[in-house]
Amino acid sequence: MNKTMFSKTKLASAILLTLGAGLPAYAAQQQAATSTAEEKVEVIEIKGIRGSLIRSMDIKREANGVVDAISAEEMGKFPDTNLAESLQRITGVSVSRANGEGSQITVRGFGPDFNLVTLNGRQMPGTGYTRSYNLENLSSEGVSALEVYKTARASNPSGGLGATVNIITSRPLQKPGLHASATAKGIYDSSNEIGDDVTPELATVLSSTLFDDKVGLALSLSHQERDFQKQQANVQGWQANVALPTLAADKVKDARPVGADGKPTGNYYFAKDMNYSIEDVQRERSNGQLTLQVRPIDAFTATIDYTASRAITGSQSIGWGIWNEFGGNINGYELDANGTALYADISGNDGSFTASKGTTEVKAASVGVNFDWQVYDALQLTLDYHDSDNKADNGADKGLGSQGQVILGSDQLLRKVYDYRNGEIPQALVYWKNGTTTLNPGEMDSNFSQFIHSPGKAEIQQYQLDGKWDNDFFSFPLTDVGFGIARTDQTMGGQQGWSGLRGGPGFNPAYPQIFPDAMFIRHSTANFLDQFAGGGNNLQPNYYYSYDFDEAVARQLAFLTKGVMGADEYSIDPYIDGIDSESYVNEVTDSVYVQGRFDFSVKDIPLQLNVGLRYEETTVDSTVRQRVETQVNWESPSEWITQYQQGGTANFLAQEGKHDVLLPMFDLKAELRDDLIGRFSYGKSITRAPLGFLAGGRSLSGSPKPDARSGSQGNTNLLPFESTNLDLSLEYYYAEGSYAAVGYFRKDVDNFIQTTITQTTIEGLRDILNGPRYKKAVADLAARGEQATSSAIYAQMLANGNGNAQGKIEPAADDPLMVWQISQPANTDSKAVDGFEVAFQHLLGETGFGLGANATFVQGDVEFDVMSLSQQAPLTGLSDSANMQLFYEKDGLSVKVTYAWRDSYLIGVGQAQGSSDAPPQFAETFGQWDLSVNYDILPELTVFLEGINLNNETERGYGRFEEQFLFARQYGPRVALGVRYRLE
Repeated sequence: MNKTMFSKTKLASAILLTLGAGLPAYAAQQQAATSTAEEKVEVIEIKGIRGSLIRSMDIKREANGVVDAISAEEMGKFPDTNLAESLQRITGVSVSRANGEGSQITVRGFGPDFNLVTLNGRQMPGTGYTRSYNLENLSSEGVSALEVYKTARASNPSGGLGATVNIITSRPLQKPGLHASATAKGIYDSSNEIGDDVTPELATVLSSTLFDDKVGLALSLSHQERDFQKQQANVQGWQANVALPTLAADKVKDARPVGADGKPTGNYYFAKDMNYSIEDVQRERSNGQLTLQVRPIDAFTATIDYTASRAITGSQSIGWGIWNEFGGNINGYELDANGTALYADISGNDGSFTASKGTTEVKAASVGVNFDWQVYDALQLTLDYHDSDNKADNGADKGLGSQGQVILGSDQLLRKVYDYRNGEIPQALVYWKNGTTTLNPGEMDSNFSQFIHSPGKAEIQQYQLDGKWDNDFFSFPLTDVGFGIARTDQTMGGQQGWSGLRGGPGFNPAYPQIFPDAMFIRHSTANFLDQFAGGGNNLQPNYYYSYDFDEAVARQLAFLTKGVMGADEYSIDPYIDGIDSESYVNEVTDSVYVQGRFDFSVKDIPLQLNVGLRYEETTVDSTVRQRVETQVNWESPSEWITQYQQGGTANFLAQEGKHDVLLPMFDLKAELRDDLIGRFSYGKSITRAPLGFLAGGRSLSGSPKPDARSGSQGNTNLLPFESTNLDLSLEYYYAEGSYAAVGYFRKDVDNFIQTTITQTTIEGLRDILNGPRYKKAVADLAARGEQATSSAIYAQMLANGNGNAQGKIEPAADDPLMVWQISQPANTDSKAVDGFEVAFQHLLGETGFGLGANATFVQGDVEFDVMSLSQQAPLTGLSDSANMQLFYEKDGLSVKVTYAWRDSYLIGVGQAQGSSDAPPQFAETFGQWDLSVNYDILPELTVFLEGINLNNETERGYGRFEEQFLFARQYGPRVALGVRYRLE
């Protein structure tokens, strides 16, 4: 425990701010305690795990509506190393992970896009075309608390249909005097192979007040580096009901139900490909916040703050696998009872080895100004403004200027086998023409390379004027009235440049081999995905080749710039064909709200009633660069490339949409006993449509392979998801820091958004597939008794003289029009979600031991129907979840063990190479153990140990059924050892 002196006035103000009193979170944080040097009292400030849990419990107990919170254990020390990981300790909150770290949150079954994240009450821009904020890019050291508002509140910005999460940073005038904390630790990531085995993390937090506590300055800085390896197996998508050849009985096993005619019934599904990859990643994250507060008089406080973050991630990877293009090239298969192919023997297409390289940089900055004025005893006004932006650039590597990919393949493939009958990872065994299942380096050559650059930016300007009037004049039970107006101006957009597919000599025997055998290094899979049954040495194939990305690019460039292949220029410049796509969405929301609080009693039961109303009007402007497609070329056996009109003035399409909403709210809190609180809440909340959906205009796939002729079109007039919410809860606070709570919630959501896919032909875009020349090539192969694989058909068409000077096949006037699957979002029906939350927290007296646990059980009519091939609008992220923590804290030693569990859930609808029916992506159940140990060598000096993912939990995903494998990922445990110094 630490002892701190506060004036009575400061203590009273601090308590008032903690209780909230219906104010917006940012206003509560900006209001500072009145400075005075009069009579002082001693206050015991409890720190550490126990203090954090007590403060969080008090916020929950005193709040209006259903609110949960997490408080820092002390300056510069948050309960977890990552804000998302901390949030999952809250009942009803579960996290999705990126690179083995908590990234985004799901609340009560509503995924990241349904939850609003604010920083000191200010709406923050998302990354890419999403509204969700990636919490892993923000350091936890400068954060003093996290508040999660699960019920509607008129004063909160809209957007949090699931919840509104407010990140609160420290304010110097809230804690007068000089305070500082410095932390240094080394992180050991067990997965790392090529980076540093131990990487640093440094952080410092400084807060000081000057001139009799009239000026305050706070500074927080942090820098973290992490080197790790991500191992992955992946299927890009599953195709439904592909054409199957007539095969001998011994080549087919089909466990589907049999119909009256004795034939199997129901849908069936085949994997489009099977890939494996090893990605080595190096990441740096830097955060900083500078806050200046000035209080010239007790009634007025001005706050200026600047927050900045920079996360840069460089990766290089090697991959290998097979690609399937279905038709008459399936030689045998085995289907389970759901129609999923567990085994498939397929001829043709290709097997390849891929090297990729790229750097992504995300930079965010926010400037905020806040004026808090106590006009007179009963009236407070707060004016807040901030300007925030978030820039993402996946071409941050100055040398490459893009994300690059080199694919080296072989035409020596006879057939390949997909086998998922045993183990947790499918096998992809390839039979080569050399009579073995091993490809030699000399049998590989250039397939193609591609380079993509897609920078994007999101910006938000927000103005908020809030007021609070305390009722000192009337005798009826109105305690106070809050009111406010705001404008939020949000712009998000970006552009993309694609090099197209840049090939070397391909498999043309007329050209020399440009990649020497010495460039390839053979590896065993012994240490690859060895946490999965069927991985490691048991994987087939049990080898892979790696090669240097830069050398492969240089050799192709040197070969092609000699002019050997004529006009087929090779370049890594992603803008060789200009900007391929460009779109922007500007969304302006004007809002006004009023809310009132009433305190009264009924039969000696104290009641607190909050009612409020918020009105918002939103306009949406979309600007999209429309490219003019001219034709689709067949450029290699497995690559089809869209061609675009060159030159001329860019064609921009502008569209506009508009909507308004009225959001009432009602909270009733009853103190049934001193230790028993009941709550009833009713209100409406919204989440606006994903920004990417609002971008109008149409775009077609640049690589429209057969069964993947896709396109998309936006809808600027999408209405927001609108939820009517009901909450009931009972909370029992039976001892200091100890409570039990149970709650029921229901959300009835209107205007669900469903993506509808329609088949469309576009005049002038003709399809080589099944055209007269294509059919002649198939007939020629059949006449010779050869199998008509895509590779064989392509080669035959070239032999028939159908290729151009560069060996590419262009469409002809007698080819049929290409059929495109165009997807467009639209508002559809209503859906409902309901569930129960239970939470328990107990401190075992003065023993130092404590424990906490919570669980959430959700259900609704929003689940994906895996048996249907029709378009659906399910809710992503819906799943049960549970969290548990055990701790001991006494005599300078604290030990905490935590476990986070999440049941399987729907990640999203649509697979990269899936059928046009938009099949699902599910994540399997996930459970992770973490550990932290802290020991105070001195009162101000602590050493600590942190263990993350100690059980080496892995991630797996699947499609309609668990047998439809989509991905398996392995990262490994991480351990950090560090020291923290505090100055109080």
